[in-house]
Amino acid sequence: MLIVLGILFAVAPAVVWTTIARTRPVGFAIGGTLLAGAGLLISTQQGWIDAPRPDAHLVFIALALGLIACGARLEGRHENSPTPEWIARRKGAIGFLGMQFSLTLVVGLLYALLISDGSEAPPSKALPSLPPGISLVKEGTSCGSGGCWRVATVTSRDGLSSPEIIRELGLQQESCRSNGWLLDRRDLCVEARDNGENVTIYAGLGY
Repeated sequence: MLIVLGILFAVAPAVVWTTIARTRPVGFAIGGTLLAGAGLLISTQQGWIDAPRPDAHLVFIALALGLIACGARLEGRHENSPTPEWIARRKGAIGFLGMQFSLTLVVGLLYALLISDGSEAPPSKALPSLPPGISLVKEGTSCGSGGCWRVATVTSRDGLSSPEIIRELGLQQESCRSNGWLLDRRDLCVEARDNGENVTIYAGLGY
């Protein structure tokens, strides 16, 4: 069900544009761009593109609104005065897309508030890629008073020591980056620790 709703959200601006497009060149150009953006958003929804989903939805609908507004203005320069029927359709389209943008913003802000408690562990893709010769022993999540983490234990198939494994991973020091663009302001931090026989990698989200 969520997959269907996500696809409908992505293609809605393109469908709305077909109801108000008046010229073939501008209509195809704007429609094609909206469909391309919908494809990128669906890829993000399905995890094929690594991007923060709430931010991606908000950016998509904001750009779609701007693109449709520019398309309508471009068409107005090459066409006769719009008919009352077209003006009514345009108002309906703007209202629909404005509602979609508002709902996206509200849901995104609620999501940002819900994730601020630190109870969410990052996904597996937050862990660094393993260099050749280093293999995964086990992976899971761990939670404590400071929040939740993605935890992975790795070892060397080539007889490297734990400090050498950490150096190969490039995690001599904790590495942090922003987890999102707009709504998700948390930092995603990754670090590696020598636990004797193996190396444990921790990935956590926090402010």
